[in-house]
Amino acid sequence: MALDHAIMASLAERPGTGYEIGRQFERSIGHFWSATHQQIYRTLKKLHVDGLVEFTSVVQDGRPDKKVYTLSDAGRDSLRRWIAEPTPLAPLRDDISVKIRAAEHGDVPGLLAQLREHRSLHVIRLRTYREFARHDYPDPDALTGRRLHQYLVLRGGIRMEEGLLDWCDEVIEGLQRELSTPPDHPSAPSNDDNTPSPASAGRPTS
Repeated sequence: MALDHAIMASLAERPGTGYEIGRQFERSIGHFWSATHQQIYRTLKKLHVDGLVEFTSVVQDGRPDKKVYTLSDAGRDSLRRWIAEPTPLAPLRDDISVKIRAAEHGDVPGLLAQLREHRSLHVIRLRTYREFARHDYPDPDALTGRRLHQYLVLRGGIRMEEGLLDWCDEVIEGLQRELSTPPDHPSAPSNDDNTPSPASAGRPTS
């Protein structure tokens, strides 16, 4: 998803200045699509050039005029078409997973410390999401329309954080067990692509 669509989705809910859109990203949208204020202003300018958003200049006493953006008819059509397009699975790029994969070549106790820090951050994020749910959506079964859609996105965040917490616990447990287990005799070489298996040893190659 491009930042364009996240901003257009925000403006479809309510008009706003670049600053107000940035604040909305900090409070809600940014939990699943982050952007800096600079990126938001730059994208708003591009959307305006493309005719997808419009703005009205509002005079401010003793301050520069502010631009209040709205989604244009062309912008609503563009957003509608984008929502209808198939969405591919997002590519997974996760540093900590690569570090776990390569743990035998590094400092396992140090990696454990990183995992515990990650776990603490996931606990904080999960607590934040659950508090949003309790405070903003006290009666989920009664929700419809925009409020239901916002709640369902929030539930996705809660589910993901719950799963990541469980995974952190599993990884921490596994690495702790590895550190507490006396090393065995050197294991036999792994049968990777470059090591022939016993059954094929000495077999002529084609």
